Amino acid sequence: MSLSFETMNSLCLAGGYAAIAFAAMGSSLGAGVAGMAAIGAWKKCYAQNKPAPFLLLAYAGAPLSQTIYGLIMMIFIKNQIDAGIPGSAVGKFAPEAIAKAQYALECWPLFLLMGIIGGIAMGCSAIYQGKSAAAGCVAYGETGKGFANNLMILGIVETVAIFALVFCLLAMPSGTKSMVQAANAGELNQPTLNVKIQK
Repeated sequence: MSLSFETMNSLCLAGGYAAIAFAAMGSSLGAGVAGMAAIGAWKKCYAQNKPAPFLLLAYAGAPLSQTIYGLIMMIFIKNQIDAGIPGSAVGKFAPEAIAKAQYALECWPLFLLMGIIGGIAMGCSAIYQGKSAAAGCVAYGETGKGFANNLMILGIVETVAIFALVFCLLAMPSGTKSMVQAANAGELNQPTLNVKIQK
């Protein structure tokens, strides 16, 4: 069975969108948990005739950044493969870039798994960041102190998502040495790729 350019491109992009999807699921769960805690903290403040701290919104919105990290991963995956699609390379990319992109298309299982696993890692970070933010909402709502300290804890939890993004970017293929040398020698000017998968 052979895969066309379009099929490999679709599988690579599926991995990119999986990163956004799983990260967004984690962000929605985390923001939901933190938001419920913020509303509960405001309710206590109103019941005690205390001013409701507006800064709790920063806690509630903290898990949203993981969705941005998923978007960044999708953009990097798309940029890796764009030059290898027939029609997109004409007059826009150097032969070396086309060679690298063709090799990247062959690595579609890597991009697919990278998007899924990386997205899950970022989503888990968002969920637990939301839980930590919920604890911060309760603490700051009752005492009015420790806002910066709580944010530092949220930053530690978010660092895991940043690690997942950076390490995925480092694992992305950039083309084999032989393909790059062939492109520089002018032997690879047009995208011609036929990948066969043994059953």
